[in-house]
This record gives sequence, structure tokens and C-alpha cells, in this order.
Amino acid sequence: MKVGSDIEAFMDRLGHRFAKPELLVRALTHSSIGSATRPDNQRLEFLGDRVLGLSIAEALFKADRTASEGQLAPRFNALVRKETCADVARQIDLGAVLKLGRSEMMSGGRRKEALLGDAMEAVIAAVHLDAGFETARKLVLRLWGERVETVEEDARDAKTALQEWAQARGLPPPAYETVSRTGPDHAPVFTIEVHLASGESERAKAGSKRIAEQSAAKALLTRLEGDT
Repeated sequence: MKVGSDIEAFMDRLGHRFAKPELLVRALTHSSIGSATRPDNQRLEFLGDRVLGLSIAEALFKADRTASEGQLAPRFNALVRKETCADVARQIDLGAVLKLGRSEMMSGGRRKEALLGDAMEAVIAAVHLDAGFETARKLVLRLWGERVETVEEDARDAKTALQEWAQARGLPPPAYETVSRTGPDHAPVFTIEVHLASGESERAKAGSKRIAEQSAAKALLTRLEGDT
């Protein structure tokens, strides 16, 4: 199968030359443009999620042979969650080659976290089907890179940690307030402020309330721990 120069360039960024490039094309095809003659990437996403999970689980298992299941689980979750997959997708500019329907394209689909994360998983599956699990595993570890080594910080649930900090000092749980919501419907930006009953607060912005809350909690916790 002959592919365009954009797909050729993406294979260079990905670091894998496909013997069956039709697998990559399918991995990049969103359901908004899929059809009976142009299958989308949903089945590949299902497989890629499992290939990614096994690759990361094995890497964490080998990296820290003394860690308990309770320590490994949050690290694993931080590395395979949709936000991380989307971040890796941006790293290789996957959005530039996504095949989208007109409505999805007009609504900013190339930048959407869910679409990027799903497509990244589908691409991993395509590599697995094209060249086997070992090649896919090596690709995952190369693309995820230092994230595997520095995951302990990312795995920390800032909201839980901040609540524990407050409870240890006899304070009620932190309160989260949506200060503003800006941007178009397809790409909103939320500003969240977290408050403690003792008067401390911090703000953060993100494309989802959950991420903004985590970022605000992390910022406040970092300041509080620095003060102590």
C-alpha cells in the first residue's frame, strides 16, 4: 500500500517503518470518518490498551523489585491513563495525521485529548500486529521514556494528599470552586480554585475540571510542604 508523505514522515517520528502500512492508516482513522470500506481504529484501540498495559506493567515490575502491589498500581495507572497517552501522541505530532470526519475536524478533533489518547493506543496495536509484541514493547518504552523513571511524582494523587494534610491538622476537607470557564465548547478551559478552612488557596487552569483540580491541589500542597 502506498501512503502519502505525511504518513511517511509520521513513521519517521514514530520510529517504526510498517511492512503493512494499511495497519497504521487504520490506526489513524477515527470513527467519524470510518465506514464499511474504511474501518476505524476502535478495535485497534482495544488491543493497543492491552499491549501498552503489559509493556508498562512489566517495566515497572522490573524497575522496582521491592515495590508492593499497592505501590505499583498508582504508578501503572499514571502511565497508561488517557492524559499520558495523549501527551505521548503530541510528542510525535500524531494529531497532524489523524483522519477525521468534517464535523470532528471543525470542532478541533486533532487537539482533543480523548481522540489523541485513543489513537496512540491504536498505533501501538498496529505496531504489534505489524512486527510483534517485542517491537511494540520497545516502542512503548522508547516513547514513554523518562516517564517510567519519574512516575512516582505523577502517580501521587494530589487531591487525596491535600485532604490527608488537612485532616491531619483537624481541618475539614478542601473545597474546590470553578472560578471561570472560557473557550469554545469543544476546547474549554477551566480555572479552579482550591480553598482550605485555614485560609490558604491556589488556582490552576486546564482543559478539564478534574485535571485543574488536581493541578490546584498539587500547587497548594507543594507550597504548604515548602512552608513546613
